[in-house]
Amino acid sequence: MVSFRSDPYFWIHLTGAAAVPLFLELTWVGLSVGDPLFSGGLELLLVAAIGLLPVLWMQWTRPFYIFSLLFVAIAPQSLTEEQRRILSLFLRARNRWLALLVPVGLVAILWNLYLWSPVAAGIGAYLPQSHLFGLAIATLGFFGANLFLQVPVSVLAVLLTPEPTFAATSPVPVDQLPRIFTIPGWKVQKILPLPPIPVELASPQPISDPIPPPVDSPVPPENSEP
Repeated sequence: MVSFRSDPYFWIHLTGAAAVPLFLELTWVGLSVGDPLFSGGLELLLVAAIGLLPVLWMQWTRPFYIFSLLFVAIAPQSLTEEQRRILSLFLRARNRWLALLVPVGLVAILWNLYLWSPVAAGIGAYLPQSHLFGLAIATLGFFGANLFLQVPVSVLAVLLTPEPTFAATSPVPVDQLPRIFTIPGWKVQKILPLPPIPVELASPQPISDPIPPPVDSPVPPENSEP
């Protein structure tokens, strides 16, 4: 039996966490551009609010629809019952609380990036020296880091679900999916080819050798008298 964890969309979105360091580096460079216009706390509050709140609100109210890639998504009516059961797991309370914990860690990282932003001034020197431009870059980078961390964390929480719990989960009705989940992009019938369904073949029965016909034992010749 194939585990629900073998769905390729799990692993595609889980690997998105690899982009988080790149977005944080973009945030770091953006904070180093130009001279500060406001106090450090106010700037960090601005970057954190724009970078965190939209994604947090999405994950709390209408979680990200994982059966999508970039600007395309599988139409809800094209999902299998197993995929709709997977989406049901994203609606659990555990995923919502994890969505609240992710920003706590990111805010701590943002504070350290701000403290060490002068180190990145050498890279920021190649950009226009407008601090508003730098804050825009930092906000964009922080938004990307939050998005590409929130989705993999929620995916990981679902992957850790025991098989019996998954089997007992009811699938989300098709007509409720657009209302419950954030579905990005154009809706298509298929994005990735479905994995092949393993078929258990019966083991071939050995063919018994035919029983050879009985062979008569040779009769010894009679002794002839002289």
